[in-house]
Amino acid sequence: MTHKIAIIGLGKIAIDQHVPSILANEDFELAAIVSGRRATVHGLPSFRTQEELYEAMPDVKLVAICTPPAGRFETTRTALLAGRDVLIEKPPAATLGEIAELAAIATAERRVLFTTWHSRFNPAVEEARRLLAGRRLSRLEVDWREDVRRWHPGQAWIWQPGGFGVFDPGINALSIVTEIMPEAIFVASARLEVPSNRQTPIGAEITFATADPVPDSSLTAIFDWRKEGEQSWTISAETTEGTRLVLTEGGAKLAVNGELVIDKPPEEYPRIYAMLAQLLTEGRSHVDVRPLRLVADAFLVGDRQSTEPFED
Repeated sequence: MTHKIAIIGLGKIAIDQHVPSILANEDFELAAIVSGRRATVHGLPSFRTQEELYEAMPDVKLVAICTPPAGRFETTRTALLAGRDVLIEKPPAATLGEIAELAAIATAERRVLFTTWHSRFNPAVEEARRLLAGRRLSRLEVDWREDVRRWHPGQAWIWQPGGFGVFDPGINALSIVTEIMPEAIFVASARLEVPSNRQTPIGAEITFATADPVPDSSLTAIFDWRKEGEQSWTISAETTEGTRLVLTEGGAKLAVNGELVIDKPPEEYPRIYAMLAQLLTEGRSHVDVRPLRLVADAFLVGDRQSTEPFED
């Protein structure tokens, strides 16, 4: 069965990842775009609102929501109540309360809801999870540093409440951590660096804990949006037996004890749409809030420190 799908929100991630992944998957037909600017690709019909889409194309029963997180709740709720299955870009909502309500609506309406965490969908992440299963960690280091001016130029929403700040990319690392960790992890403490003219952090440091910690273990993460030059997306883990795993390039490469074992081109979004096709066939939702919960907890317990103003 081929599923007709519309993209709601035609920004960079939709153009770079969703459009080509949909076009390359025979389970889907990209049928329309919803954009307040009436932007489009490949000459597809474009609508200013999703309500216009549903009225004009009632056979489109699936949408991919790629709008900024602050507005995703109402967009997703409207889609579910209109009888549409929904894929949501990360993060799935601005708050834990919102995504809990959306999951409840999806269940009540018998619709498929898929919260995607794209960084998990690399083969290296799957292999790291397999290797760590049943083991205990003595050390975890997340080093996630990039240049906000390169990746989010002129995007004012990321600095506003609900915009996540440095956790917009940092939640990708947390999605990998929650996928590969052999046990549940939570935030013990955090330090958030917030520019004096902004509302969300430009840098953050987190110390994690587990319910039954390994003595003298160290589980930490550093996120920084001020990294010029070479960018860093690295997660290192060491087990109590001494096995050391290092995921680099955002989870695309995996080294074990210094030996590179997986080095493949990113397959994130093609694999996301392969999973979406499976969920639709099974009529099953997949809603994971663990990465969002870690961000929320960092804001709850974090020591907020004012830093120099940020100008784009």
